[in-house]
Amino acid sequence: MKSADIVIIGAGIVGAATAYRLIQMFPNRKILLVEKELQAGLHQTGRNSGVVHAGVYYQPGSLKATLCREGLDRTLAFCRQYGVDYQQCGKLIVATDDIECQRLDELYQRCLKNSLSPQRISREKLAVIEPHITGKEAILIQQTSITNYAEINKRLIQLFEQAGGKTIFGFELLGVESEGEQVILAAENNKLTTDFYVNCAGLMSDKIAKLTNANLDYRIIPFKGEYFQLPASLNKMIKHLIYPVPDPKLPFLGVHLTKMIDASITVGPNAVLAGAREGYGKFGVNLTELSDLLKYKGFWKLLTKQKASVYNELKSSFFVKSYLRNIQKYCPNISLSDLRPFRCGIRAQAVNMDGELIHDFKFLQEKQCLHVCNAPSPAATSAMPIADIIAEKVYRAI
Repeated sequence: MKSADIVIIGAGIVGAATAYRLIQMFPNRKILLVEKELQAGLHQTGRNSGVVHAGVYYQPGSLKATLCREGLDRTLAFCRQYGVDYQQCGKLIVATDDIECQRLDELYQRCLKNSLSPQRISREKLAVIEPHITGKEAILIQQTSITNYAEINKRLIQLFEQAGGKTIFGFELLGVESEGEQVILAAENNKLTTDFYVNCAGLMSDKIAKLTNANLDYRIIPFKGEYFQLPASLNKMIKHLIYPVPDPKLPFLGVHLTKMIDASITVGPNAVLAGAREGYGKFGVNLTELSDLLKYKGFWKLLTKQKASVYNELKSSFFVKSYLRNIQKYCPNISLSDLRPFRCGIRAQAVNMDGELIHDFKFLQEKQCLHVCNAPSPAATSAMPIADIIAEKVYRAI
C-alpha cells in the first residue's frame, strides 16, 4: 500500500518550506515530511546567526542573488503575518584600509545591480552612528534584518500540517529501491512507499543522492562556523550588524558582529574544515565520514587552492587571540575576556571534482526524485522562493 504521493526528506527550513508549498499546490495529495531527528531544525536551520540577507555579495543575475532578494521580502512578510519576531536593523560593511576601500566600491556597485539601496558612510559619520567601530569608510544596507529561523521553521511545519500534511520524526533514510512506478524509502525500522521524493537533507544531501546515483560530480564538505557571544553588558555596543569587507579570493565573509533577535551580540563565524557533518564539539570527528572525505579528489584540490585560507581558519580556531585580531581590526574595544562560549554551526558546502566551491544553488533531477544538492547561505533567507522552484520541478515530474 502506498504511504504517500510525495515525501520530503529533511525538516530544516528548506524542507519545511517545500512541504508547505507542495501541500498548497497539491491539496488532494498525501504528502509526508520526514526527519531523522526527533524534532525539526536542529542543524543548519537552528545553528545560524539569524540574518535575513539582502543580497549584497552575490553575482547579479545569479539564482542566488535573485532568490535572496525575493526571499528577503517574503521572509519579512511571513514574520509580520505570523507574529515571528524580526528587526530590520541594517548592515554596515566596514573598510579599514585602502585595499578594502577599493573592494567596498565594487560591493557598492553590486548592491545597486542587485536592486538594493546602499548608503555610503564616511569615517566621520561612522564614528557618530557606531562609536565603537573603526574604519576608513563603510556602506550601509538598511534592508538587512534579523529573525529566528527556528521559529519560522516551526510555523511552516504547523501550516503544512494544518493543510493536511503529516510529519514523521526519527526516520533516517538508509536505502532506496524502485518498484515499478513507485519507490520504497527504507529506514532502520520503517518503510515508506511513494511516487516521488524530494531530498532536502542539507548536510546529508549527497549521501542520500548517492543511494540512487553513485557517480555524483560533487560532495558536501562540512565547514564548522565557531561563534562567541559578548557579555550582556555589551548588548548595546552596536546598532547595526557589522561586517568586514570580504576578500574576494576567499570563500567566506569573515568574522562579524551580529545583533541577535534576543538582543544579545554574537561574534563570528570563522569557517573551519570539520571532521564530522554533525560534530559540534571542538574535536568532533566521524571516522567513516572523514575517511570518505579523504578519498574524494575534490577535497585535496580544494586544500591546494585554499591552503592559506584553511591555515588561517584553523589558526583562528585553536588560538583565540588570532580570532580576536580579526574582530579588533574594526572593533578595537573588544577584549579576550569579552569572548564567551557560544554554540557553533556547520555549513553544508558542495565542492566539485576540481576542488571548486559551488556557490549557487544546485539541483539534480531523477525519474522518481529531486535532490537539492547545494543550498548554501542565504538558503534560510531564500527558503520560500527555493520552495517555489522545487514545487515547480515536482509538478513537471509527476
